Amino acid sequence: MPASHDLKGLMKFLARDEWSECFDEVFNDHFAPVLDAGDMEFEDIGTILGEDWAITLWGCAFEDFLTQDFEVEGGNIVDEYLKRRGWKESAQTKNYMKALRTSVMSLYEVSDIVPGVSLVARDLIRGGEPIVVSEGSATKTLKQWDRIAARIVPLLGKNVFGGGLLPFTPEATDALFDGLRQMFGKKIAKKLPVIKDEGLQAAAAVFTLSWLFDTLERAMTLPSMRNADGDELLFHDVRFPLASAVTQKNVAARLSEISWLSQENAKLWTWLEERPKRGGRARTGVSFDTTVDNGARVLGNIALEGKFLRLSTNSAERAQSGTNLIQQTLGPLVRAPLIEIRTVEQMMSERPARGRQDPACEIPPEIAEQIVHQYLDRQYRETLDQPVGMLGNKTPRQAAKSATGRQKVAEWIKYLENQSAKQPNAADPMATYSFDWMWHELGVLDLRR
Repeated sequence: MPASHDLKGLMKFLARDEWSECFDEVFNDHFAPVLDAGDMEFEDIGTILGEDWAITLWGCAFEDFLTQDFEVEGGNIVDEYLKRRGWKESAQTKNYMKALRTSVMSLYEVSDIVPGVSLVARDLIRGGEPIVVSEGSATKTLKQWDRIAARIVPLLGKNVFGGGLLPFTPEATDALFDGLRQMFGKKIAKKLPVIKDEGLQAAAAVFTLSWLFDTLERAMTLPSMRNADGDELLFHDVRFPLASAVTQKNVAARLSEISWLSQENAKLWTWLEERPKRGGRARTGVSFDTTVDNGARVLGNIALEGKFLRLSTNSAERAQSGTNLIQQTLGPLVRAPLIEIRTVEQMMSERPARGRQDPACEIPPEIAEQIVHQYLDRQYRETLDQPVGMLGNKTPRQAAKSATGRQKVAEWIKYLENQSAKQPNAADPMATYSFDWMWHELGVLDLRR
């Protein structure tokens, strides 16, 4: 940590009884509701989330404490420390302490990230023009349109972050905005009220609590992944042995007559839902399911493989339904099936091993990227005419027709870009996909800032 950010002296001063008691009040504002709700101690947060996050959270409370005035001698710890011990500190350190003294925690949307150098931050609460922030470590992990709670302070002619920086999910953002609306008397308002700096200073604990409740819930609850039917994702391979003397031609002839199957080639069929649903469910991103031109969802695939007929689908419910349909259709042509089930985690862990066993089967990266991007183009273009939950269940094209809707559309595209950018591998086709066409097509390019 640079010398100008060294607060060790100030932290030692915190051990004085009068300041220690004052800090306890601020500490309780930031953590008591979470600790009481979970019947935990503060040390438990470090155990669950890791010590680095515990230190960052403590820093959020400490920086809030530095801004506050108390009914003790000196009133504010920064003022009192600089008066009594300021001669020990460098000019840079004193300037940093003074900047924190008047700092405000706010929520920012980041863009134009230059790793190791800087980023642009737009205040989502107070508004105003975006500002450039000089930052080394955080810029190496942040992605375009990430949202962070932080204190931005001027130092040596640049803007820098304080020590307490928290990345906010959409859910944590909603919780924060709800808390601010409740705190400032606008419980039923759709928009945030105008909040002045002094009001935002008083609300610093709301940022910590919103982030902590959301993050602890995620850490302590394993979310299940589901398909568009709401079924838990469990990948099923159902293999039907062909009956004695039955050939692939016998089975293919019967399958080619079935209305709910779309034949791709001599040995492969796509299983489609029989009655396409109009409109479909509202969704915030790409579904785990794909659709065909008439809107019917793809429920699975059926393939002839040697002396077996194989049904592949992504849930137990669909596997059972598909099994029933195949047995009703083919009857004595097939025998009782053999079933193999894999979880999402198992599928992901098996992929590298399979690739190493058969390098000749690997798809060249440039071809894989082209295939994935074409698939995403098709999926996202379909989404433009489907209801989206983040847009009030309007389609993106409908929402883009009003001023309020255009703002929501811009936020939605930013969400998509942000999620795409969060792929662990920056070269992943999902991470390299460009949403530029969507900004142009929906006419909201001017809001991309």
